[in-house]
Amino acid sequence: MRVVVTGCAGFIGSQLTARLLQRRDLPFAVSEVRGLDNFDETLYPAQRHHQQLAPLLLQPDFHFVPGDLLDDSALTAALDGLGADDVVVHLAALAGVRPSLLQADRYMRVNVEGTQRLLSACQARGVRRVVFASSSSVYGSRSVVPFSEDDLAVTPASPYAASKRAGELLCSTHAELYGTRIAALRFFTVYGPHQRPEMAIAKFARLIQTGQRVPLFGDGQTARDYTFIDDILDGILGAMARTADPQLGLRIYNLGGAHVTTLLQLVRYLEAALHKQADLDWQPNQPGDVPLTSASVQRATAELGYAPKVGIEEGLRRYCAWLTQQAAD
Repeated sequence: MRVVVTGCAGFIGSQLTARLLQRRDLPFAVSEVRGLDNFDETLYPAQRHHQQLAPLLLQPDFHFVPGDLLDDSALTAALDGLGADDVVVHLAALAGVRPSLLQADRYMRVNVEGTQRLLSACQARGVRRVVFASSSSVYGSRSVVPFSEDDLAVTPASPYAASKRAGELLCSTHAELYGTRIAALRFFTVYGPHQRPEMAIAKFARLIQTGQRVPLFGDGQTARDYTFIDDILDGILGAMARTADPQLGLRIYNLGGAHVTTLLQLVRYLEAALHKQADLDWQPNQPGDVPLTSASVQRATAELGYAPKVGIEEGLRRYCAWLTQQAAD
């Protein structure tokens, strides 16, 4: 089986690609991995993408295509020669709730039009297996927890969230029209080594390490279901295997840590992992933020074999150990 990973130089994409190339604990055989990435600098400098991509380029079974989802020539190069038994894992997107408030048009072009272009390219080449990276943000502000995939998710609270929900709907239409088997994965706040620097855990850890003030928005009681990167990779691999089922159509899965942590508790865990106290700077609530995310993972457990293993305290210890080593190097 050949695999295409869009967004292969990003946080999740680079680690998924590495695991596929290592053939470590895979539920299927992989003959070749192709990656597509345009090194977008919306959230962090392109240098970081290049650093994450560099070890992958040394692997003989990896073929990298530089390019954009909106570039037909790049899609052609990435998908050329693929067939019904190959898999496309679509991770490429403009991420981030707050940046999307300032660049809504651009988020729609990349995340919505880009997804449609990729799906059309798959359909034209007979690719019948797709994994689509969605987000817990599609749920918006919910009162019923944990969040279930059966929720209609019609009240996303940001352009980013709306673009991801739109991507899911495009996947639904594509599966209905062309028989493509698509697993759409709603990720719940993924963290771990190499995570994006603007995310709360990375930002807070860096500020605590350097003795700077840590901005906390609201009253510190907003809560998230944080998911360690290794657990997310297990879920993606399970979803890839699931797309072999000819009856799949579109199926949506939550991938979360199955445990909720408040913002203030997160800071306390980071303090313990870094052995240093935070200097808190309380700020008003931020627009676009939701008060709570909480994943029901029953469907993913039953159908993908998904079972998150790394709790938040252990995950933060691993992340902070990696961060400390990076600083030492």
